[in-house]
Amino acid sequence: MKKSTQINGLPIISIADGNQIGKVKSLVINPEKGTVDFLTIEHEDFQVSVKAIPFKKVVGIGEYAVTVDSENAVIDLNEIPIANQLVNKKIKIINTKVMTRKGELVGEVIEFFVDQDSGIILGMQLKVTDKEVALASDSVVTFGKDIIIVKEDASLNFLDSVEDLDRKENVEDELTDVLSTETGYKEEKEIKALKEKQIELLNGKRVMKDILDKDGKIIFHEGTVLTSELIEKAQAEGPSLVVELSMNVEVV
Repeated sequence: MKKSTQINGLPIISIADGNQIGKVKSLVINPEKGTVDFLTIEHEDFQVSVKAIPFKKVVGIGEYAVTVDSENAVIDLNEIPIANQLVNKKIKIINTKVMTRKGELVGEVIEFFVDQDSGIILGMQLKVTDKEVALASDSVVTFGKDIIIVKEDASLNFLDSVEDLDRKENVEDELTDVLSTETGYKEEKEIKALKEKQIELLNGKRVMKDILDKDGKIIFHEGTVLTSELIEKAQAEGPSLVVELSMNVEVV
């Protein structure tokens, strides 16, 4: 997680030749996605057009520099209409008022925080009356040029420390991993149960015709009495073969 002010002004270094391409001039915000999509470049040779680096081309954002593979990562924003539109929207976030959808003033942004790997805006630091709080981006409805609109219950989701933004992201990632693992485990159990049921139904039955594998070779000859080992062999060939086998057996 990086502060926007930790990124602004950093030298941009090409890994290929070790040259400094320029410095980060500004972060170009995509208000619909809630991401930093481009880093504009400050360089004495870039006076006529606006040069930038797509965030996805950034290799790393360190304490001392932003690194890219080569100068080929640099683009001319005037040649990319969508990128140019984002620049012209002038979404700056810092020093922007924060208001709920019902028009209640919440506070003012004094800093925002970016995931240095994805460019996702994780949240903001707000000045609220006489204190400073953090607010995660999942409470944001709209990143506007003049006003940032948040959900009505945003104040209930204030965090005491900006470090909690990073912890919140890590917890959500871990939860996603756990849910994915549980889903995979459930699917694995269901498949195992299905295969056991197939073995139970087919075991001991006689094959009524030659059954071919996907290469056209006979895998079960007519008259074969199925065992659990043979049924597992059929299952390894795929569901379609098991279906065909099921339709061409008889009780011994």
